[in-house]
Amino acid sequence: MRYEAVIFDLGGVVLGSPLHAIARYERDGGFPQGFINRVVVESGRQGAWSRLERGELPMHAFYGAFEDDCRAAGETISARTLMERIGEIAQPRPAMLAAVRSIRDRGLKAAALTNNWSGEGDATRSLEIHFDAFVESSVLGLRKPDPRIYTHTCRVIGVDPARAVFLDDIGRNLKPARVLGMTTIKVNDPESALAELARVLGFELGRVS
Repeated sequence: MRYEAVIFDLGGVVLGSPLHAIARYERDGGFPQGFINRVVVESGRQGAWSRLERGELPMHAFYGAFEDDCRAAGETISARTLMERIGEIAQPRPAMLAAVRSIRDRGLKAAALTNNWSGEGDATRSLEIHFDAFVESSVLGLRKPDPRIYTHTCRVIGVDPARAVFLDDIGRNLKPARVLGMTTIKVNDPESALAELARVLGFELGRVS
């Protein structure tokens, strides 16, 4: 298979993982493990987190709304503190940026596909210069795992999904990409994921100098 593009999630792939920040917040606060992610998933499309990532809810309004969602699920959290923790960990991973450079140097497209939010706490936009396309849920009004955001990304970069590789750290975000025909890589450990990506692409990825 000759691939034409690699699509990268940002948080947890190119940036430090928000899942790690959330897990640490839960441990520090004595909350049940996985509680916050369960609230995000179970509150569905109309939950505060989903609305934030679709750009329908500004950050200042999100705090109270997400606290309400968590309170309804049985726990009282500080959404502001949680988002501050996520912001602190959202630092670029040099090895991932080196890989993006290698991919583009080889003539392939590199795109970012991120569930993000506007306003404070969002560290993603500084990375836009590294990519051929930069697809943000908060701008488009769609968020992963909605299949439409994957087809939109492929259309923007002009590639068939079957010619693209997609990296994400959340399994449910990979499933729609696979259904569309993309090759997917789940990022648990960045180094292992980059080794797998190099095998898939058939060339060595750049190393951090």
